[in-house]
Amino acid sequence: MIDFQFYIRKYAYTIGFVAFGIWMLFFDSNSWISHRKLNKEIEGLKRQKEFLQKEIAKDRKAIKEINTYEGREKFGRENYYFKRDNEDIFIIEYDTIK
Repeated sequence: MIDFQFYIRKYAYTIGFVAFGIWMLFFDSNSWISHRKLNKEIEGLKRQKEFLQKEIAKDRKAIKEINTYEGREKFGRENYYFKRDNEDIFIIEYDTIK
């Protein structure tokens, strides 16, 4: 007959370490799975930060251009169709629907 108490005593530390490892990998609040999810979230936030920093740089460049007289005039003509008193504006729209 098999004596289970003998095996439990003999492999008590091994069983304990395996149980502890399984607990830490999957069930603990600081588990490997939660760390993996958090690392993915961190990488996504880093990519978003880089994108937003590039957008900020573009916006700063646009603000510098608009702060000049020529920049304001160009912006007004392109976006609001402003014109001078002695000018006529012709807006050409292309029909892209076929």
